[in-house]
Amino acid sequence: MQFVKEHTTTTLEVKQSKFIAHLMPYELYTLTLKKLQEQHPKARHFVTAFRYLNEYDQAVEHSSDDGEPKGTSGKPSLMVLQGKELINSAVIIVRYFGGTKLGTGGLVRAYSDAVNLVIESAEVYEYKKETMQSIEMEYTDVRFIDYECEVFGISIIDKCFENKIIYKIRADKESMEKFLQKVQRVIKTL
Repeated sequence: MQFVKEHTTTTLEVKQSKFIAHLMPYELYTLTLKKLQEQHPKARHFVTAFRYLNEYDQAVEHSSDDGEPKGTSGKPSLMVLQGKELINSAVIIVRYFGGTKLGTGGLVRAYSDAVNLVIESAEVYEYKKETMQSIEMEYTDVRFIDYECEVFGISIIDKCFENKIIYKIRADKESMEKFLQKVQRVIKTL
């Protein structure tokens, strides 16, 4: 499986119709859809598809044709995400109608091509199941821990500077183990 970390966009033109595809991490989906609807008030359709893993590691999938003929846009877009094994990712295709009807086959091809084009333009990463960990440290070790988090690709989810310094961190299992081994002398795992 693969995923994307950044918002990427490309435009495909088919018979004067514009298909502006936006590929993004799933967390950005709702906010991005709202922004795109504000930015493109004259667009005819906002076709969407997404796939993400829930807390039980089950794939949750959804697609919307947003007024296009049933099964001609959302489902083909979702099928491209499935075929490329993208997870925790969403795609939104903004369509401006160019005056020429494409037919059901033409719509399926256009939406599939638009999603394939944006995926080819994006930087995709191999998905690895991540684990969470809370660690406690002294204030004097914060810079060292921040540096090591960067070196090992550890995401710092939360920092708490009350009585003791506590970080909530996330990374794939292998990176987490290496990180914890390297910093074990200055931290306490919670």
